Amino acid sequence: MANKTRISLRNVSRTFVSPTGERVEALRDVTFEVEDIYSSQGRDVGEFRVLLGPSGCGKSTILRFIAGLDRPSSGEVLVNGMGVTGPGRDRGMVFQKYTSFPWLTVADNIAYGLKLHGTPPVERQKIVAHLIKGVGLSGFEKAYPETLSGGMQQRVAIARTLAVRPEVILMDEPFGALDAQTRSETQQLLLRIWEETASTVLFVTHDVEEGIYLADRLFVLSPRPGTIVEDIPIPFGRPREPALKQGKEFQDLEEHVLACLRRTPGRGQVRVSI
Repeated sequence: MANKTRISLRNVSRTFVSPTGERVEALRDVTFEVEDIYSSQGRDVGEFRVLLGPSGCGKSTILRFIAGLDRPSSGEVLVNGMGVTGPGRDRGMVFQKYTSFPWLTVADNIAYGLKLHGTPPVERQKIVAHLIKGVGLSGFEKAYPETLSGGMQQRVAIARTLAVRPEVILMDEPFGALDAQTRSETQQLLLRIWEETASTVLFVTHDVEEGIYLADRLFVLSPRPGTIVEDIPIPFGRPREPALKQGKEFQDLEEHVLACLRRTPGRGQVRVSI
């Protein structure tokens, strides 16, 4: 079965005007495509793409275009061949900031989108129970977000997004506020449950190790104005284990990505895990 183009950006640029009246070019001529990948047996397996670049290079702005939360100054943004004009249920987004509803329990947060979409109660309960187990929150169904750790709150947000089975999942540095151990554990959890969904994921990070570990392909962006300087296929199969990060091939790839970033010096920072 031929792969289907899920996301297309064509010559996308974005210019802002600062409060002082200064013209700020955030993105310049960004073009890429993300396909929905099928296995040789014809099974939809999705694809995991990572946007990697220094802070302030426009990565999050690209996600907002695809989510329908913002529009480019020029160029086209398409999902499934249709121009994006606003948010849609075919796209789900997970932010860096924890976004659970504080007045709802864990189970009710995860069920929220299902309820809006009219999913029958019995089916809704089944989906929520499966996801709670999948993200490791069994026993916390009736807990409220304020009683949970940051990592647990982000698991709730991931489960809530996955519950409605969006074709495209947009993740804006969702692990940026987590400590190293929790970050690694949540990366593993994300990969495990993503492999069940066959969704197309576009994940933003400025952590080089994280980007390589998660991605099927890695887009490296330059500092502002952000533009794609390299599209890197990741050679590691799945499933992946944390020990992969200690291997020479992985570390050589980290050096290659860092070299790409050094060739485009400018403002902003990337993170190199140690």
